[in-house]
Amino acid sequence: MSFPVIKKASYVLINTPDMVVHNGTTQNLERKTNPDSDYLKEIKSHLRSFQEVVSYAPNQTYIGNITPENLSEIKRPWYLNSMKDASRFGKFGEIMCQDEFYGLLKISDVFDLIILEKSFMENVKENFKKHPILNKKVEQLKEGEDIKNIKQLLDDKKAEGLYKEDKLVGCIKRAHEFDPNLSAHTMIENLSVKASGVLALMHLIKNSGIDVNQVDYLIECSEEAIGDMNQRGGGNIAKACGEIAGIKGATGVDMRGFCAGPAHALITAAAFVKSGIYKNVIVFAGGCTAKLGMNGKDHVKKNIPVLEDCLGGFAILVSENDGVSPVLRTDVIGRHTIGDGAAPQAVMQALVLDPLTKNGMKITDVDKFAPEMQIPDITEPAGAGDVPTQNYKMIGALAVKKGQVERKELPLFVKEHGYPGYAPTQGHIPSGIPIIGHGIEHIVNGRLNNFMIIGKGSLFLGRMTNLFDGVSILVEKNSGQEENIGVTREEIKKIISQEMRKFAQQLIND
Repeated sequence: MSFPVIKKASYVLINTPDMVVHNGTTQNLERKTNPDSDYLKEIKSHLRSFQEVVSYAPNQTYIGNITPENLSEIKRPWYLNSMKDASRFGKFGEIMCQDEFYGLLKISDVFDLIILEKSFMENVKENFKKHPILNKKVEQLKEGEDIKNIKQLLDDKKAEGLYKEDKLVGCIKRAHEFDPNLSAHTMIENLSVKASGVLALMHLIKNSGIDVNQVDYLIECSEEAIGDMNQRGGGNIAKACGEIAGIKGATGVDMRGFCAGPAHALITAAAFVKSGIYKNVIVFAGGCTAKLGMNGKDHVKKNIPVLEDCLGGFAILVSENDGVSPVLRTDVIGRHTIGDGAAPQAVMQALVLDPLTKNGMKITDVDKFAPEMQIPDITEPAGAGDVPTQNYKMIGALAVKKGQVERKELPLFVKEHGYPGYAPTQGHIPSGIPIIGHGIEHIVNGRLNNFMIIGKGSLFLGRMTNLFDGVSILVEKNSGQEENIGVTREEIKKIISQEMRKFAQQLIND
């Protein structure tokens, strides 16, 4: 059977400055432990405007308006070198403003937990009317609520507020009186991942032109685990998002693997399609409110903008081989096993060197690698360095060790086989996934022959194990030729019939 293909990818960012302050874990923890801290007083003055977020070069790369090659030519730090005339819409998706996202939360909410103030709701409706995808969803917004009723819910501790420039414009109610898994705080996390996932799905449907009735299966692979006190994490965001996006003919499931989750999901989708179980599978994920302003303290301390001010999302369509789209090489898959250990070199050997060597390939045969693609503007002030470059150096060091690259050529290897980081630090998004949109185009246009998606994750976060995790897969130019899939049942019958006739004739002759 032919290798499955990646047809299209979509990418979305949602700028949520007020949610950084009120919903990010770093800020919430600071509010509980040190409510009068200078950080909480200063953070609001370090929030970017929506236009600054749109003009930020890594964000423009993420939604497809410039390539990673273009980004590497722009002087860093990128927050000091904004792009002129940048558009909020790109070939892969969009950068959404907070007002519209609150509206998207509302239409994604099927239990009437989101309440928006009357005048604010009217403004959201006007924005929806102008939106190329959401304009058909205006009627679902319904009417807004009196601000007095919203304040009363907050005073009664039955809801948490939604804010615009620190002014109350709505709230989200708790979904259960006692269950902490259904508290207002948790429900805003859940609905945020759902709404941003819906946005990514809608852009993928638009970009690919696929009939929603032809989508068989959805795999949602974000970081949020949806459930209640009786089964934390047992919910199904995949089908919940598909419902709002109108993908009625699909079933689906959630897959969780921390940062490596999307790579696991992509390989699973490829297996489904290659086996013939499903023809069209979408792998997607919404954003994580907990990660908003995660490194905000370091950013404020360094007197730079709080750069983790966006939720992120993506969606990828995996389908049967069409002879054109890049193929997912299901025979070139790296996997970090339980016995591999967590040393960086051991991880890279398992994910990069071993699968390539097994298939008679060298590290230098891969045009581009996509490990952890975090924006260095975010990670360097926090002391984590330039994460993508560190990964490329480790891959290059393996190539040097195996005699595939001269030591003096290591800097050139990093430049030729790597990309600058342009993904938000949303945990599950940076590992490999950002390259797919540009990678598809580069392969189809002849700029690349292949690229490798590398998903890596730290499993110790759940306090169940100290193990590391990771998987990888090679994406390659489509040869346009069908693989040799053997003989059909009809051909077998024909061969047997011919052989039986030959045998009968031989008996007659004897």
